[in-house]
Amino acid sequence: MSQFEKLAPPSQGEVIQFMNGRPIVPNNPIIPFIRGDGTGVDIWPATQHVLDSAVKKAYGKDRQLEWFKIYAGDEACDLYGTYQYLPKDTLEAIRTFGVAIKGPLTTPVGGGIRSLNVALRQIFDLYSCVRPCRYYKGTPSPHKRPQDLDVIVYRENTEDIYMGIEWEANDPTGSKLRDYLNKEAIPANGKLGDRQIPEYSGIGIKPVSKEGSQRHIRKAIRHALNLKNNKRHVTLVHKGNIMKFTEGAFRDWGYELATTEFRDVCITERESWILDNINKNPEIDVRENAQMIEPGYDSLTPEKQNLIYKEVEAVINKIGSTHGNNNWKNMVLIDDRIADSIFQQIQTRPQEYSILATLNLNGDYISDAAAAIVGGLGMAPGANIGDNAAIFEATHGTAPKHAGLDKINPGSVILSGVMMLEFLGWKEAADLITNGISRAIAEQKVTYDLARLMEPAVEPLSCSGFAQAIIDRF
Repeated sequence: MSQFEKLAPPSQGEVIQFMNGRPIVPNNPIIPFIRGDGTGVDIWPATQHVLDSAVKKAYGKDRQLEWFKIYAGDEACDLYGTYQYLPKDTLEAIRTFGVAIKGPLTTPVGGGIRSLNVALRQIFDLYSCVRPCRYYKGTPSPHKRPQDLDVIVYRENTEDIYMGIEWEANDPTGSKLRDYLNKEAIPANGKLGDRQIPEYSGIGIKPVSKEGSQRHIRKAIRHALNLKNNKRHVTLVHKGNIMKFTEGAFRDWGYELATTEFRDVCITERESWILDNINKNPEIDVRENAQMIEPGYDSLTPEKQNLIYKEVEAVINKIGSTHGNNNWKNMVLIDDRIADSIFQQIQTRPQEYSILATLNLNGDYISDAAAAIVGGLGMAPGANIGDNAAIFEATHGTAPKHAGLDKINPGSVILSGVMMLEFLGWKEAADLITNGISRAIAEQKVTYDLARLMEPAVEPLSCSGFAQAIIDRF
């Protein structure tokens, strides 16, 4: 067992092991938890009460969560000293026990850490941020049909501009880099014309790797395989029409993964069109099929027509027998959409989407936008998952002015706890909580943030009262 400076792990409980990126879970796993700053003082006790009650009701004495308190944020500084926002004890506990859950954390002022959340993701290589956005009946929403949205945003966590590789406009190293780009790299490219980076420019680098993209998309596809019917659908969200070698590469690597490693269980959107055309008209020839999948086919050059003709021919030859005859409808559908288009489509055509696989920045925006549709960040859970660790977290801030008032909505951390239970394979307990939340909201037993938006307004429950209402409705 690991040695800690100021912590004592539970005397009971066992360690979760990881094998091939998946947890091997004992019946009494030790789960480190970070209470969180600000309203964490209210949210965490409510969350723990709900999780423990669900596990007890689902499994009796056969299973139990053994909680291990660890520290981060302001609370860590109180125990470990100034600027000790993320002490070694905390990192060692997460590294040892594998799965942790946390409340909201303050972004430090000073101390050398940009964001505790980003730091944890990078330290433990938690490369997939998973954000489900689904509607619970009765939740106030600005949209007419929020129930049509049921998506899971898979946001890549470790690359893109969130790596934080950037230089201030007056940084000497940044100036040298700008000079190199202007005088050598840009002219040598041959396709950038006479573009130049203006003097006194801040510079940031946006790395997107094949390995990083594919391991993330792999998790999204595996998740989709656990879903049913039209929810077996992964959309690669990107801005590849502009950033062709980063965002566009993310899309291309996603399709490559789907059509190689997952070839027997995946179908791309264009492949589905080709096979569906044959299913509807078995006598259709290759040229007619090409005309149907490519608008404006007849006006294309002969060279481009030939490429599409060969594409159709290759699909028929390679997967016609395995994926045809509507077999593909039981597989995971892979398509792609431009990021700005998705912002519109999750509002106008939300029922068409299931899992959105994105890079870091796009996923940040899209997950918050989707959460707004179904009731806001108070009802939005989150998880950061890698191959050897997983941290489940609140997706909202610390709201310090409400701390200690037993007022705030604990829904985000409770639902993150549901995700944690599902990750552990304890679905029965997870389903109890989901049912309890659904019934509590439908019966207007909610905290102030939801109560004040209901028409007519209802008397709000306290944070702990909402937790009990959930338990009472398992």
